[in-house]
This record gives sequence, structure tokens and C-alpha cells, in this order.
Amino acid sequence: MSFTKASFFSPDEQKRIIAAIGSAESQTSGEIQVFIESNCQDDVMTRARAVFDELEMYKTALRNGVLFYLAYEDHKFAVLGDSGIHERVSADFWETTKEHLRSHFVKSAFADGFVNGILEAGEQLKKYFPETGDSGNELPNEIVFGK
Repeated sequence: MSFTKASFFSPDEQKRIIAAIGSAESQTSGEIQVFIESNCQDDVMTRARAVFDELEMYKTALRNGVLFYLAYEDHKFAVLGDSGIHERVSADFWETTKEHLRSHFVKSAFADGFVNGILEAGEQLKKYFPETGDSGNELPNEIVFGK
């Protein structure tokens, strides 16, 4: 299956994913971003960390940014949280979220996977980083497309 940046998600799917980010972030001070590209030449976590840095996601006040990364042609994905999250949660914190993604991605239902995974991440994050009403939106909610 081959996609271009313009056709990977329909406009409706993009709106659903962006709405899921907004919904998840309404419950938590955590910040979520989605990054999609066709290929990942590196180890997926190495690439996700590089993207995290490129997007300057480490600049959130509580260091609680979360990156959802997908390299669709290589069938690689990652969920990466900043240091503030890792200081408070167990090592398997993202496993439920990754399972939501995986169960949809194997069926090429990428938009559904992101929506469900993002909403699950919001549920998990609000336990440790509840919305306080003064956190604002520190990172943009739109989907970032790489090369």
C-alpha cells in the first residue's frame, strides 16, 4: 500500500485525529503530537527520539509531551513520552496505548488506531498530569507529515 502525504489521511480522518488530540488534552496537562512519514531507516525509537527533539517537544513546562510516531511503509511505530512522564510511571506505561494502535494498524485502519490510541493516552496521562485549567496548549495539535 502506497500513500502520499496528501492522501494518507482523508480530511475527515485528519479532523477526527486532531479532535482526539484536543479531547485527550482537555483532561490532562500533557501534550500530544502525531508525526507520520513513509520510511524509518533507523531503529524506530532512535528515529522517534530525533523527531521528538526536532519538534521541540521537550519544551513543555512539565516535560509531559507524548509523540505518536508512524513510518507507514516500514510498518514501524512508537509512542514516546518525555522525561517528566517517565519519572512518574512504570516502564510498561505505554503498552495499552500501543496495543490500541497495533490492533488497528494491522488492518490498515490508521486513523482509527490513532484516535483510539490518543484517547487511551489521554486517559492514562490524566492520572499523573490532570488538567489544572492553566496549562494552555503548549504544542500544536495538527498532524506533522515528514518526508
